[in-house]
Amino acid sequence: MALRRVTRDRATFFELDSRIPPALAVQLGESFIIESNDAANGSISGPEGRLPGPTRTPPELNPVGGPVFVEGVSRGDVLVVNVEHIAVGEWGFTCWGDNAGGVCGPATLWPELGSPYSHIVKHVPGSSGTLADGKAMLNEFQSDFRKVAWDLAPFVGTIATAPDREVASSIAGQGPYGGNLDCRDIKVGTKVYLPVFHDGGLLFSGDVHASQGDTEFYGWADECSADVTYSCEVVRGKVINNPRLEKPFSLVSVYSAKPLEEAARRAVLDLMDWMISDYEMSPKEAYIHVCCNPDFRVNIYQMVHMGALDFTVGAELPKKYL
Repeated sequence: MALRRVTRDRATFFELDSRIPPALAVQLGESFIIESNDAANGSISGPEGRLPGPTRTPPELNPVGGPVFVEGVSRGDVLVVNVEHIAVGEWGFTCWGDNAGGVCGPATLWPELGSPYSHIVKHVPGSSGTLADGKAMLNEFQSDFRKVAWDLAPFVGTIATAPDREVASSIAGQGPYGGNLDCRDIKVGTKVYLPVFHDGGLLFSGDVHASQGDTEFYGWADECSADVTYSCEVVRGKVINNPRLEKPFSLVSVYSAKPLEEAARRAVLDLMDWMISDYEMSPKEAYIHVCCNPDFRVNIYQMVHMGALDFTVGAELPKKYL
């Protein structure tokens, strides 16, 4: 039987807003699909494309689909979102503008980086004949680039429950509800834990990237359209203060803040709280792990110098130590 889905025409919201009527209602454990457009909402369709000039603040970029109402989920619960499958489009794009990213302003070191630029990244199938094991081709349309390819590594850039009272932007909103995290570990096989502020959870998602390096340095990775398959579980009556990820072999606490060191500190503290509260680890043992264990990691997922956008960090520990 075909899975029910939020179609792409319902994936054009630029706010995480509890007042938007649900696009779909699903049962716990039911698989469903949220279709999404790319972060430029389809405005870039070729090598010469450009981001639309901003007419509103925040700009109407980074559209999301939803919300999805999950039956049996109530305010005060934790929504557990299973990422089951990500099917990316045949191409993506990356770009930079005048006043955002790691190289801002006139770019006096490298003048060619001082002007807006967009670049189409071709996605080609792998040995399976599909994009599930496909490659990203850097030089498909730009012959002056080296012939380079890397493995596609798709993930969901924006995922959130509807915030409590505020209305958050889909491009600049980040908080305990999730938001534009651009966290490359929100991928197939990951469970995403999000606090619930409204009955039904009201799940939004979009902004899929086919690949991205640490920090997403200039702010636009391999942005693409995609169909993402999810299912949901619930943890009743549990309080968490920021998104958490459970990968097959590790736990990751995710926090967005500025400056970067504050995001890292808060992510580490929340990981310690998770270890202590849910795994009966003593505070002393947890504290030693995050300082001495060589397998403990702090991942800088998003460190983009772009207006109000915070930096997103994940503190990660393998499950074998729990």
